[in-house]
Amino acid sequence: MIKILAQYLQKNHFSKFDLKALLFDMDGVLYDSMPAHDKSWQQTMDEWGLKHLPNEFYLQEGRIGKSTIDTVFQRNLQRNATDAEVTKVYARKSELFQQYNSGELIPGATEILNYVQVNGLKSVLVTGSGQPSLLDRLDTHFPGIFTPETMVTAFDVEHGKPDPEPYLMGLQKGGNLKPNQALAIENAPLGIESAVAAGIFTIAVNTGPLPDSILTNAGASIVFHSMEELLEALPEILRLSRTITI
Repeated sequence: MIKILAQYLQKNHFSKFDLKALLFDMDGVLYDSMPAHDKSWQQTMDEWGLKHLPNEFYLQEGRIGKSTIDTVFQRNLQRNATDAEVTKVYARKSELFQQYNSGELIPGATEILNYVQVNGLKSVLVTGSGQPSLLDRLDTHFPGIFTPETMVTAFDVEHGKPDPEPYLMGLQKGGNLKPNQALAIENAPLGIESAVAAGIFTIAVNTGPLPDSILTNAGASIVFHSMEELLEALPEILRLSRTITI
């Protein structure tokens, strides 16, 4: 672990960490909602007669809705969707998501957020989601953790993941932080690319069907296989981050 943290500092030209915040993705990190997203995207595209790839919507996770739709339209029709088509496709996908989503939390998510808060660090949400049904539940499930001032959603950015804009905004909402003052917790390759491009030490939690190699190739420094596994390692990660210098 020391070597991994030191490699990050050296690569990004920092002498030490000065942690103030952890930046969390939402789907697949806090909520077990990715199976419902995947199923609703697949059914919507099937209804439109548009072919999609195996695990495509796990690979596309983190993009804003229009970008995901345009990707499928380009492959099938060699053009972007019109504004009217985007509205119809996303409305149908959202309708199906309401039917399929269980609303269950990822095991260990609540404990990690509480641990972060107890240790005097801020939690910031950085999600590509624009579905109010999920965003509205945050305060119910994680009371006192997130506020509108500490949330970055699809409504806040022009360029979604994998562009660094969402995580750069997350640093800003965390208190105008530098990259070495935060850690990013992600489960998806595009989100990892976004956080790494923003210069943040990025931890992957692989809660989906993708192989670990896709997450490490996207730039994740460490891969855990559950939030519970991350919870066990987090005290040591925070301890080392306070002591390591190069």
